[in-house]
Parts: sequence; structure tokens; C-alpha cells
Amino acid sequence: MKSNLRKVTVFLTIVCMTMMGATTATAQTNVKRKSAKVASQKEPSQIVEASCGQCKFGLTGTKGCDLAVRIDGKAYFVDGVDIHQFGDAHGDRGFCNAVRKAEVQGEVVDGRFKAKKFKLKD
Repeated sequence: MKSNLRKVTVFLTIVCMTMMGATTATAQTNVKRKSAKVASQKEPSQIVEASCGQCKFGLTGTKGCDLAVRIDGKAYFVDGVDIHQFGDAHGDRGFCNAVRKAEVQGEVVDGRFKAKKFKLKD
């Protein structure tokens, strides 16, 4: 009897923890969607070139490979989005080997692009 009670307790604990995790994930997703929506109402999106700042755009000043965008012919490192969020940067279509198009929202502050939205187009 004690063994069955213990199994039921463990099972219910796992179910409750799983449900709490799913609820938290849903709440976090909803918050992200709302903040993206607020950003889109304040400023227009623009299509830019995106790639590795060091490998493809010739930027210097940081170690390693970092995401950058080129807007009106000028390249800027990106804050708020990481180059590794989009897979292997050194893969065939990775940012270190290809210049890609992205839809972005944000602004240039102190020579860096502060991204509020970043979505690859290709």
C-alpha cells in the first residue's frame, strides 16, 4: 500500500510540475509577443543586410564573430540578438559565410544597432 501511495505521489508531483512549466512558458511567450507588438507600433520595420561583422562586413573591435547589419551602406554590430540564435554561424548559410536579408526594428545608438525586432527573410 505504501509503495502504491508513493508512486501516485511521485506521479502527481511530476504532472503538477509539468503543468506549472507549461503555464510559465506560455506566459513568457505572451509577454514577448506583446513587447514585439509595441515595438512595431512605434517605428517602421526595414529590410537590411545581416551577416558576421568581422567575416563579411570588415568590422573590428571585438573578439570572435558577432552579428552585424548593414544599413544604407554602413555596418553596425547588433545588440539584443546573438549570432548563434540562427544556427551555426560557420555553416554554408551561416552569417560567417553568407550575407542575408533581415527585417529589423531598432535604432543606431553610439555606433551600434539596438534591435527590438530581428527576423530573417531568407
